[in-house]
Amino acid sequence: MKQFIEAIQKENIGVVKEREPLSNHTTWKIGGPADVLVEPDSLESLKRLMELITIYKVPWRVIGRGSNLLVADGGIEGVVIKLGKGMDNLEIDGETIKVGGGYPLIKLATIISREGLSGLEFAGGIPGSIGGAVFMNAGAHGSDISNILKEALILFPDGRLEWVKGKDMGFSYRTSRLQHESGICVEAVFQLEKGEKEEIVKHMQANKDYRRESQPWKHPTCGSVFRNPLPNYAGQLIEESGLKGFQIGGAQISTMHANFIVNIDGAKAEDVINLINHVKETIKSKHNIEIETEVEMIGRPKENE
Repeated sequence: MKQFIEAIQKENIGVVKEREPLSNHTTWKIGGPADVLVEPDSLESLKRLMELITIYKVPWRVIGRGSNLLVADGGIEGVVIKLGKGMDNLEIDGETIKVGGGYPLIKLATIISREGLSGLEFAGGIPGSIGGAVFMNAGAHGSDISNILKEALILFPDGRLEWVKGKDMGFSYRTSRLQHESGICVEAVFQLEKGEKEEIVKHMQANKDYRRESQPWKHPTCGSVFRNPLPNYAGQLIEESGLKGFQIGGAQISTMHANFIVNIDGAKAEDVINLINHVKETIKSKHNIEIETEVEMIGRPKENE
């Protein structure tokens, strides 16, 4: 690892931090350190980083803005690649937009609505980056990324850059092929529609207001924790089971929306995991329904525990 870190520092590929607490980079404000965190300053820098990762055989993973992510208390072995500045380009060409994987989804939805382009209203209020949104097929209010993605530029570990059509991304509910195949979404092209600017802005603002009024944002949270076991809804099942407000350590099931777990007092990843398991067991016992997490859980347990 030491030789690898020295190599990437010589390359001047962007921000490089050793033993960086990932609690600084997740919306839950939870997570142990990454052995090394790198924020590439360009696509070329990212490609060179991937070459060095391959040469030195270092484990790696990507994060965007850290939503929908639970990092274990022991942190992450190897390299954490954070897409942000330098990977946040935006081009608008009529009803087609090309946007970098590090661009904030909420910011994009706001800008696009002001351009009178329709298709991203559902994303008003969804935290995260474009790359993460493609990875998770992010969605709300009856729509999702799969409905507007024309193609995505994927960087594969062997250095290949390939444009993958939306229809070939393996999209389903909160799922894409990138969850099963190593690759990084570095750019996305969305096909939108021209509409009435005032109506689009009004629609998106209504979605934002709904999220603000019905979901807890005063405390750190990752977004929805459980997938909806349709036709049932996770939040409703949890609430009917009497678990609203249930707390383990510093983690609590929100009293506002039961499908959210909030960090109310220095929660550890272990607190959240124990709370998730308690919810699963309770729902299975009371409703005979198995619910799965939507949040991605990564990293290693804390040492000496």
